[in-house]
Amino acid sequence: MNFMEKEKSIGVFDSGIGGLTVVKRIASALPNESIIYFGDTARVPYGSKSNETVIEYALEDASFLIHKNVKAIVVACNTVSSVAIPELRKRFNVPVIGMIEPGAAYTAKMTTSKRIGVIGTRATVNNKAYSKNLRKYIEDVFVIEKACPLFVPLVEEGWINKEVTRQVAREYLRELVEQKIDTLILGCTHYPVLYDVIQEIVGKETVLVDSGIAAAEAVRADLSRLGMETNSRARGRIEYFVTDIPATFKEAAQIFLGKTIGEVVRIDLEFLKELKLRIIETNNTK
Repeated sequence: MNFMEKEKSIGVFDSGIGGLTVVKRIASALPNESIIYFGDTARVPYGSKSNETVIEYALEDASFLIHKNVKAIVVACNTVSSVAIPELRKRFNVPVIGMIEPGAAYTAKMTTSKRIGVIGTRATVNNKAYSKNLRKYIEDVFVIEKACPLFVPLVEEGWINKEVTRQVAREYLRELVEQKIDTLILGCTHYPVLYDVIQEIVGKETVLVDSGIAAAEAVRADLSRLGMETNSRARGRIEYFVTDIPATFKEAAQIFLGKTIGEVVRIDLEFLKELKLRIIETNNTK
């Protein structure tokens, strides 16, 4: 691995802004690595769309990151991770790390009763992605999955400590608590922002799993295995790209990162579609 390859950025994409919780985890685990974040904010949410549409959007998002010359792609979206990882790995010649596989592996180490809850978007829950992956590690696991679609707008509105948020959380989580789970996977990148509220409702004896932490460790392991870690001792830079209004993204980013961010660049959707066709066509002729 030559020097220039090692100094490329890690690419991270999401359907919107939730993937910033994953950026935060990666930046904490690998502070010297640079990151390029792409949020498809014009077409969010992905969780209510068909699998075919999600795969199409994911190929466009990943193509943009390939265009930016990244050395790895992190799919910071549980919905995309549940349906598009095989296609992304087939199309692009860089490591592709999703949320589901690392999250399931981490959870398997944490549970003692083998009774696990999963909360996520309707798409993630309907695809039973976590259930399928958990059974690779625990043969007789009990998994209960629950879609919690209202969590996303509550987080984006900044209503983290509002009573309405607690009421919604109590309603969503009641069945999981009744099933006496000992581990709960936060299967959407927005949900770690509600960590304290969720923990309060499920009880401190229930372990909450933030898949972003597991994904960050998977990135570290892949880069180490391939000899692709940066040689830099300086703190890595983070660049931000979106498909809708940058100012709106910057405002919301404060909720997810706990700090203000610099320049955010808007990318045109038509350019994105043309880029995907060009990059995949080039890859197919190699």
